[in-house]
Amino acid sequence: MTAFSLLGGPLHHLGQRLGLVRGTNTIPLGLTMSVGLWLVIVALGAMEGVTDRMFNLSIVGAHARLLLVIPLFFICESWVAPRMAAFVGTIVRTGVVPSAEEPSLNAAVVRAGRLTDWWAPEVLCLLVAVAMEVAGTKLQKYGATDVYDSSRTGLATFVYFRVGVTVFRFLLFRWAWKLVVWGWFLWRVSRLNLRLIPGHPDRAGGLGPIEGVHERFTPLVAAISVLESASLAESISTGTLAVTAIYPWLTMVLLLDAALFLGPMLVFTDKLWAGRTKGVGLYNRLASRYVTEFEAKWTTNTAPDAESLVGTADIQSLADLANAFGVVKGMRWITVGPRLLTMMTTAATVPLMPLLLFKYPVTELAHKFFSRLVGF
Repeated sequence: MTAFSLLGGPLHHLGQRLGLVRGTNTIPLGLTMSVGLWLVIVALGAMEGVTDRMFNLSIVGAHARLLLVIPLFFICESWVAPRMAAFVGTIVRTGVVPSAEEPSLNAAVVRAGRLTDWWAPEVLCLLVAVAMEVAGTKLQKYGATDVYDSSRTGLATFVYFRVGVTVFRFLLFRWAWKLVVWGWFLWRVSRLNLRLIPGHPDRAGGLGPIEGVHERFTPLVAAISVLESASLAESISTGTLAVTAIYPWLTMVLLLDAALFLGPMLVFTDKLWAGRTKGVGLYNRLASRYVTEFEAKWTTNTAPDAESLVGTADIQSLADLANAFGVVKGMRWITVGPRLLTMMTTAATVPLMPLLLFKYPVTELAHKFFSRLVGF
């Protein structure tokens, strides 16, 4: 069985040659690109004597893109790659993918690897990023550091907009391509003749490990929220956006994250629903048979005189059967559990929380807190 991986492509191979990528760890490559570029821009700003203007809230998005968002891209890549490989291996070892379907699964794994390692998508991502910067196209309609403004002068500014923003967009589009490949792979797996187990304790028929994969997408979820938060902070600080605008944007971020990171898991819904329906029917017949025999034995006084009701294993077996039946009835129609939802929601909302300080300043909050604490 070929190992599944979404690692590959020209940038990945370049990182390997430079010694910045070892195994599945691509974080050094990301830090070199982001922090290295940020240091160059800061150095240019110092040479031009504009350092004081570079650390201003109105351009916080520039620092967020380079120092937070880009590293989070590579952290996510490093975290999710081994978990994806483990998921594919698990569904093969546990028999969720029957032996007869293994050749088809292997073909999908090989195809996904080729798509990831193909040079054309990354070249296209880079060309689109360059074209957007040249044309001055915005990724969003707010913020002050997302598009080049000819009125801004200075070498540091030029390098950030012409190089920094282009690199950021390239990496963003690169991740979008990876998500497309992953979504396609999940769809191919869902079309196999899977052997789902209705009574599996993960309540997903044995597909529970996929939640572990999507939990590792939380750095990417956080990166999206950091970008939105920084862009909103720029606009709020310059007075072009009201503080109350953060609430609809929070809703939009949550919907976007749900579509990107939970939506692909819906491809298994039909299989899960069919497995639950079949399992409920099977366990219902089993339960009916057991309960009928139990009642016939213990409620009609036909039990052997030598057998005592106290301590009999029949009672415990009846309870165990009820628990098993409850597991089958609780089988989910989507492989999304409370833990995954909590992690995704936390990663999406926490980076946006600092925006509330525009409405509730720290000094005001501290004053109210201590006033109530001491009773004044």
